[in-house]
Amino acid sequence: MTLDDAEPDRSDDLAPVVRAACGGDDDAFRALYHAVQPGLLRYLRALVGQDAEDVASEAWLQIARDLRSYRGEGGGFRAWAVSIGRHRALDHLRRQARRPAESVAVEQLAMLADAQDTATLAVDAVGTDAAIALIATLPRDQAEAVLLRVVVGLDAGAAAAVLGKRAGAVRTAAHRGLRRLAGQLAQERSAGTVPGRLVRGAQFGVTR
Repeated sequence: MTLDDAEPDRSDDLAPVVRAACGGDDDAFRALYHAVQPGLLRYLRALVGQDAEDVASEAWLQIARDLRSYRGEGGGFRAWAVSIGRHRALDHLRRQARRPAESVAVEQLAMLADAQDTATLAVDAVGTDAAIALIATLPRDQAEAVLLRVVVGLDAGAAAAVLGKRAGAVRTAAHRGLRRLAGQLAQERSAGTVPGRLVRGAQFGVTR
């Protein structure tokens, strides 16, 4: 299995809903929110930690305000929404000093270090706050690539548009990040040193 095999095809799943929401359909907008918010929130948690809910709210206010001018479709909407969230996160990090970190138990991550495909590892892991915190310890380019591709579900082209990079560079960063996560967990489990606590909401530096 590869990262592309594990990643759901979301290129067209939102197109009809996006069109309806752009036309002023409130139910369609709520459907967009429920489809996009979970992945967006996980992504923002890696950027701003415990302030992710507030930043997401700011992002959705802008999305609602600018929606009628949106001209893309489907997967493009996810990328557009995540781009807005990322910009709001960058603004937030500039405005506020880093808050004290909160510890969270991550014993459940030890079992993820079994020999298995790195894409499967990522898909299994990213559903927990602890795993998001672990991903946030990767180098910035790898962490954002993994989050956008596996957590948010963007294809390489859409993730590249969010980050302002080439699709090939995003693919490479995502695969390196996944291999690094798998290797780190495997080494810690083999040595019996898998930490019982991780920093929740670990933040990594991001640039436009």
